[in-house]
Amino acid sequence: MQTREKVNRNDPRVIVSGGGTGGHIFPAISIANAVRERWPGAEILFVGALGRMEMERVPAAGYRIIGLPVAGFDRKNLLKNISVGWKLFKSMRQAKKIVKDFRPDVAVGVGGYASGPLLKAAAAAGVPTLLQEQNSYAGVTNKMLAKRAEVICVAYEGMERFFPKEKIVLTGNPCRQDLVITEQKRNEGYNFFGLDPARKTILMVGGSLGARTLNESIVAAFNKLGESDDLQVIWQCGKYYYEEMQQLQRNGKIPANVHLFDFLSRMDYAYAVADLVISRAGAGSISEFSLLQKAVILVPSPNVAEDHQTHNAEALVRKDAALMVPDRLASERLFDEAIRLVRDESRLQELSRNIASLAQPDSAGRIVDEIAKIVKRH
Repeated sequence: MQTREKVNRNDPRVIVSGGGTGGHIFPAISIANAVRERWPGAEILFVGALGRMEMERVPAAGYRIIGLPVAGFDRKNLLKNISVGWKLFKSMRQAKKIVKDFRPDVAVGVGGYASGPLLKAAAAAGVPTLLQEQNSYAGVTNKMLAKRAEVICVAYEGMERFFPKEKIVLTGNPCRQDLVITEQKRNEGYNFFGLDPARKTILMVGGSLGARTLNESIVAAFNKLGESDDLQVIWQCGKYYYEEMQQLQRNGKIPANVHLFDFLSRMDYAYAVADLVISRAGAGSISEFSLLQKAVILVPSPNVAEDHQTHNAEALVRKDAALMVPDRLASERLFDEAIRLVRDESRLQELSRNIASLAQPDSAGRIVDEIAKIVKRH
């Protein structure tokens, strides 16, 4: 063991922990990829929540992961939290053993309840920790871990409300690097989706599983959209709703200028052709819209812990960088707003400029810069 440490003394040992929900996984993998790019010999270990998405996604990305039996606190059914407490106790014991065996130089927490036990165990063992907070309203786990963290990387201004000011570094959220819009990609996108370049294009995305409210909103607007010869829509309804929406298509209910998909395999093409995007308000999506300078209407999901998505959307609305339609009003208002906005070229450009000013390029690389500083200090 001593020999290997001498040989690899410049390559850090890094634990990346987080998950339990999908939004935390992509940033975690992006950070790990950037660590490996900086130090090809770095040893990286992921720690997540058993049975959750990260247990499949992380190995698929080529990294080792250990799952903890940790579970999220159930605010609706308090009796269920007896088992949550027991799982937390077991996770803490396991996390201590992981830290002792792996001996990391730094532990990185990307949020979500899965990161709690590991980051606490690391801090208790004297391992320096870095937190990445994706949302404009800090999550419970990161707020709890902040006191002992060395650096806290954030994606929004004004996070001093939640964290000590001297620990905060504005890095943004890691995004897919292939999302670059060019004239060639735009033309390829029109061909790929079978669209008319002379029409304005609305892209509506509800995540891989879909979003019921968004789907109900477009169904309610079929008549208006069918009468709009100057518009076309790319509609990603999600795999949960695809069969139901296909039935509408078979019955001739979906207008010819509305193109239905369960999943978009080429998001780069979809973004390239979109004049306006309608989306939920997840932190990762907003980071992509900022980098791509996309005018967007956000419909925050009401089913997210601590109403993160509403806080994310409001942070953009305050800077006139997006429009927001509350979930409860979407069926009656969303497409009236969308049709009016997509026809207003000067307003589209204004929103595009304002959201572009919030973009944070190369976020993963900048987070790794902070990891490098921590490793050097210790």
